[in-house]
Amino acid sequence: MGTPQFSVPALKALYESSHQICAVYSQPPRPAGRGKQLKISDVHKEALELGLTVYHPENFKSKKDQTIFRELKADIAVVVAYGLILPKQILSSPKLGCVNIHASLLPRWRGAAPIQRAIMEGDNETGVCIMKMDEGLDTGPILSSNKIQIKEKDTAKILSERLSLVGSNLIVKVLDTLSGHEPQNQPSVGVTYANKIQKSEAKIDWSLSAKAIDRKIRALSPFPGAWTEVNGERIKLLASKVIDKESEPGVVLEKGFSIACGQKAVEITEAQRPGKSAQKSDDFLRGFRLPQGAKLD
Repeated sequence: MGTPQFSVPALKALYESSHQICAVYSQPPRPAGRGKQLKISDVHKEALELGLTVYHPENFKSKKDQTIFRELKADIAVVVAYGLILPKQILSSPKLGCVNIHASLLPRWRGAAPIQRAIMEGDNETGVCIMKMDEGLDTGPILSSNKIQIKEKDTAKILSERLSLVGSNLIVKVLDTLSGHEPQNQPSVGVTYANKIQKSEAKIDWSLSAKAIDRKIRALSPFPGAWTEVNGERIKLLASKVIDKESEPGVVLEKGFSIACGQKAVEITEAQRPGKSAQKSDDFLRGFRLPQGAKLD
């Protein structure tokens, strides 16, 4: 049970393992792009290519959808970034319940955006937990976990790709040796929540330190993209690094696409104009005027 690209490696790993997938669940097709054509999810697409049966209920409130799920007679359900809350009737249907691949070291960063929040808060490490699901929000006991370092240049996209591979390997190991994994209750200390990213968070406040701004840029790259307004255009900033320069916050410095912050400065290394593709800063500045000394809001 999964929806975005993050879930695809787990689907592939399970398909290639000794375990049999009786069905795949994904969120329903949604309108996408300028033409608003219905688009199936990454997991749905992959499942069809693998010749698997796909179900995509809006939710599990209808008795019909609950019955279809129950009649699969699955031993276990593997849930990864599915995006739907599973009611008790679904959680208890498989013989061995439901397990979740969660992209944090629980109980830190329970919730919707653990990868983005870990980068934004400057965490040095994160990881993946395989968790037995209960009715709470990522509160179930842990079957296994794997820790990785967050690197200096990691964006949400880069870190997400690494974590999805870690999770896909770990879930197969856990299912291969399920009876050997004693569920461990999560500690009651160190609980934090990774709230969904709000659009209002994406605007850059240049009075913050360069470190905080660099982390926000990387945490929101590529989506929704941290942004600032330049010459009346909303420019997405997708990659950056901290540089040892000082000036009034928001002032464009002499070196390429560098902007002063509350402390030090950031050099933008990748940016995107509305309706255009992302570009490295050298290419971006060839077609975009960014006067030295200009002040950004």
